[in-house]
Amino acid sequence: MNLAEPLQKFATNSLEAHWMPFSGNRDFKANPRIVVKSKGMYLWDHKGGKILDGTSSLFNVAAGHGRSEIAKAVHAQMLQNDYSPAFQVGHPGSFALAAKVSQILPEPFNHVFFTNSGSEAIDTALKMVMAYHRARGQAQRIRFVSRERAYHGVNIGGVSLSGMVKNREAFPVTMPNIVMLRHTFDADRRFERGQSERGAELADDLQRFVETYGGATIAAVFVEPVAGSTGALVPPKGYLERLRAICDANGIVLVFDEVITGFGRLGKPFAAQAYGVMPDIITMAKALTNGAIPMGAVAACDEIYETVTNAAPENAIEFFHGYTYSAHPAACAAGLATFDIFEREGLFEKAAVLSDYFLDAVWSLKDIECIYDLRGDGLIAGIEVHHDGEPGRRGQELQKRFFWEGLHVKFTGDTGILAPPFIAERTHVDEMIDIMRRVLTTL
Repeated sequence: MNLAEPLQKFATNSLEAHWMPFSGNRDFKANPRIVVKSKGMYLWDHKGGKILDGTSSLFNVAAGHGRSEIAKAVHAQMLQNDYSPAFQVGHPGSFALAAKVSQILPEPFNHVFFTNSGSEAIDTALKMVMAYHRARGQAQRIRFVSRERAYHGVNIGGVSLSGMVKNREAFPVTMPNIVMLRHTFDADRRFERGQSERGAELADDLQRFVETYGGATIAAVFVEPVAGSTGALVPPKGYLERLRAICDANGIVLVFDEVITGFGRLGKPFAAQAYGVMPDIITMAKALTNGAIPMGAVAACDEIYETVTNAAPENAIEFFHGYTYSAHPAACAAGLATFDIFEREGLFEKAAVLSDYFLDAVWSLKDIECIYDLRGDGLIAGIEVHHDGEPGRRGQELQKRFFWEGLHVKFTGDTGILAPPFIAERTHVDEMIDIMRRVLTTL
């Protein structure tokens, strides 16, 4: 692979102009980690190093890097129709992609609203919930329930729902009327694999909110089936089921944030199917276009869609919401090409088959002294290390060390998250674990 051209271009660039997201800008620019090429399971840095992508980049490159099928589809679409308005005008790709997404969703999800990111999907879902209750004459439902250690994106709605203190403390002007369920992590249940037999009673926090605030004031519950960004917190058995039952009894909308778990991460199209619990709204993004073009989506069950659309007068706009780049033609082309890859290569099924080997490999690290906990399900696992007195500092240093040792791992605090692309082979899993062991045993 010839790295000369991108290296030459990089050498002429200044790093100061770009204010990087979720990054220590000063620290990064003192010793930058620049990816100049990507293909299959690997990234290449500006020094010529080869890095195994252990977290599907940011959980979004499920089919591996450099898929020419997606690039060709986007190129062809851009030549035919690079952009057309999203409001009151359509293009064929958006309807085709919505149909594809609907086909793999559980019933009764047959309506998909496109956004440009997972963060936008969350804010869209918040508005859908408000519109739904207003159409039903229940506008008094102004309270939203989220969960400690939750991550729901970075727009103001998502930050309001966030249970991660660092995501909230710098932005104090957030939505009112948010209450938080307890998170599901239990230090007495460390190193449990998959769903724990204990902990379903944590969902009874929702019943307490019903009794404290009145069920008729609660609009929706937002929950990640697996809390991904805070370190792969897997729901205890019966937990999601109990949330569903309490919502049903009180007319509360249940929203699954499947931005990470959607599109095969747990071996099924969505966590709703993997865990057998049906929400009313599903948010998604990440693997929808294999990371090639920004895109997210919200799927609403038939009742919500029909209630909102039928409440408006004929010829009126039913849902006053949308983005200039909703269902962008290039993004839809990328999504359709990604679906073709998923189907042709059976990648959801491949992820399901690889899961046991992957989790066995992760749990083989249990003997390493610095590891505080291991947890995971499907093709996602959290490896949490003991902090060194300042929470998060060790994780930040480990992310850099892993990169230079040839492994990309996303860290949140002191938890590294492995979530390999679905094209991974057992040899790739072995390589990830070997690098992790080599680095972690030096702490």
